[in-house]
Amino acid sequence: MADNIYVIGHKSPDTDSVTAAVTYANLKKSMGTANVVPAAAGDINNETKFVLDYFKVPYPEKLIDATDKKVILVDHNEMGQAVDKLSEANIVEVVDHHKIGGLKTGNPIFLLNEPVGATGGIIANLYEQNKVAISKEMAGLMMAAILSDTVLFKSPTCTPRDKVAVEKLAKIAGVDPMKFGMEMLKVKSDVGTKSPRDILFGDFKKFDFSGVKAGVGQIEVMELKDLDPKRAALLDEMNKVRQAEKLDMIVLMLTDVMKEASDLLFVGDDKAAKGFEKAFSGKIANSSIYKEKVLSRKKQVIPPLEAAFKA
Repeated sequence: MADNIYVIGHKSPDTDSVTAAVTYANLKKSMGTANVVPAAAGDINNETKFVLDYFKVPYPEKLIDATDKKVILVDHNEMGQAVDKLSEANIVEVVDHHKIGGLKTGNPIFLLNEPVGATGGIIANLYEQNKVAISKEMAGLMMAAILSDTVLFKSPTCTPRDKVAVEKLAKIAGVDPMKFGMEMLKVKSDVGTKSPRDILFGDFKKFDFSGVKAGVGQIEVMELKDLDPKRAALLDEMNKVRQAEKLDMIVLMLTDVMKEASDLLFVGDDKAAKGFEKAFSGKIANSSIYKEKVLSRKKQVIPPLEAAFKA
């Protein structure tokens, strides 16, 4: 319908992005806004399907062109990460927990951006503020989003607010949050049937570091050795995508959740390589730099890359 308002997250949608669209659309409907539709800007990954299936919530519709549509952005605010033709859409709201990335709107809008571990926690707080009851299903989705984005509270992006929110939401959802979180992680870590392209684009975002065009992806696994057989194919896919997308560099975080470390795979030109090495205070060996205690793209990978290329 022409008067629909689509609530939509970023491309390569993750659990926080998809569940934020569903739970925020539900909140808006509960508060009397008509024709609010949750949407995803790409294919839904296996972890998110597991969460939606567990709580018996329908998958949101897929929206790949925002031309002439009213949209509410959740879990992102950068044009490079958004649904296609966002510049031809009418952005009416933004609810996010990332850095502000140069978004422009034609009119004043409601914009809520808070430094917490997941958009799900922000939305849960909005339910409370507006005295809207949280159903078991919506509680489960918001809980899952926080557990996913904070990597079961291990990520440096995790805040005390996130832990309090999960405790409240888990009670409503009727699940043990850490047991549920481990089940999510097992689903996310199952890379056996995933192609190199699936792994690269499972959680992939584009950035511009002072003119250096980059793509940064992440895959979280229980053990890095699970990815060893796919390493060469991953690097080959990264090079193909870099050429096709006209990017200067691609970084893929291979994150070992149990060891709390990431192997940062890199492909790129000489300038990008120098900036990458500067950002992570190391030398590229076997197409990567291994970093202990690095789990968060948002907090531990993007800021040092931005700083390295600004200098």
